[in-house]
Amino acid sequence: MKSIQEMYQERLMTAEQALELVQDHDYLFSAQATGEPEAILSKLQHLKNTGVHDVVINTCLPMKPYPAFHDPELEGILWHNAWFFNADLRKANQEGFVSAIPQSSTSVLRKRMQRNAAEGRRNVVLATVSPMDKHGYMSLSVSAIYEMDLIRSGAVVILEVNPNYPRTFGDTFVHVSQADALVESNRPIVTANLAPYTDVDAKIGAYIAELVEDGSTIQLGIGNIPNAVANELKSKKHLGIHTEMFTETMVDLIECGAVDNSQKGLLDGFSVASFTMGSQRLYDFLDDNPSVLFKSCTFTNDPYTIGQNRKFVSINATLEVDLMGQAASESIGPHQWSGTGGQSETVQGAQMSDGGKSILAFHSTYTTKDKDGKDVLHSKIVPMLQRGAAVTTSRNDVDYVVTEYGVAWLRGANIRQRVQALAKIAHPKFREQLLADAKKYGIQ
Repeated sequence: MKSIQEMYQERLMTAEQALELVQDHDYLFSAQATGEPEAILSKLQHLKNTGVHDVVINTCLPMKPYPAFHDPELEGILWHNAWFFNADLRKANQEGFVSAIPQSSTSVLRKRMQRNAAEGRRNVVLATVSPMDKHGYMSLSVSAIYEMDLIRSGAVVILEVNPNYPRTFGDTFVHVSQADALVESNRPIVTANLAPYTDVDAKIGAYIAELVEDGSTIQLGIGNIPNAVANELKSKKHLGIHTEMFTETMVDLIECGAVDNSQKGLLDGFSVASFTMGSQRLYDFLDDNPSVLFKSCTFTNDPYTIGQNRKFVSINATLEVDLMGQAASESIGPHQWSGTGGQSETVQGAQMSDGGKSILAFHSTYTTKDKDGKDVLHSKIVPMLQRGAAVTTSRNDVDYVVTEYGVAWLRGANIRQRVQALAKIAHPKFREQLLADAKKYGIQ
């Protein structure tokens, strides 16, 4: 029987050699965000030299503007699907190089794998792992959102081994015998520091914090509003964490004692997440920390899983809300801006939880420039969503909506009540017009 070191050495190769394992029609799933294997993705153009065709790569919030994502010479060789857009993918989309897959996080992998089977495509997972331990196990580190589901299903496994990545617990451990290729690198892990939030964010954060009771289990995302919310939650007691993304503000809540995970009702004593991204301080906190479990989003974001947590509070951002309560959180009109992520499922799961609440938060306005370069103010609360907008949270599922002007509770409310409640939390400049438009269009 071969030793784990012998197995490791047999699988060790360059990024180019690893990409030469890719076959015609393969479907490559890249790990999410900071979990992506940069050393491998930066060499994707090598596929032009291998003779393959009709390969697809599936990304989710890539961290770098990889040349392969904008290379017209890869047409027919490598196609690109994405579950979550960023600025670079919005550009690539306009260029015709990437297309979004509409998705819900707990079902999209299953649906894509079913389609791959029907199309005769082999699944390949690309991810970054922390170094192998003495037992032969590597950790998927900062992203366990769908990687382990693929590995357990028998996908081809190509891993970048990087000592700068934290060793995490949960659905993260990959044995060397499960890997088909190992590529070593020593690049720094991508970091992102918290940006100061505005007074508007602080007002929204204070409104949301009033809705969070002691003993609640929380889900927060990234951005200024979640950061403001977390700051307001420091005075709370016995909070728990069950979230898609583990953020640096959660470290603050744990260290100040607001979070102790003692009253969750599901996996008490543990913070649960699917991926993380942030500062080096965050990664250092997570390294070899058994109190944080990284679980597949097919578990973490499942509404029925979420509903087992007590007083679960989901806090998500949105781009636009209409007077019936429909929320467009991922597109501006027909143009893809980001992705659904776990929003639709955490919204539903929160309302399955005993004492749970679902909150959509956003600034009440945005500005554009007119032809003379002057700022024009627009309301994000509108009579009807922009034409072509994707509805992320349906009017059937909306619960609390929060702006800097207050809280609208829409759960169980009729359309007339929703119109009144949403108009009250719109910017004062637009309130009368919203009510007039509701009457004009028969929204009642």
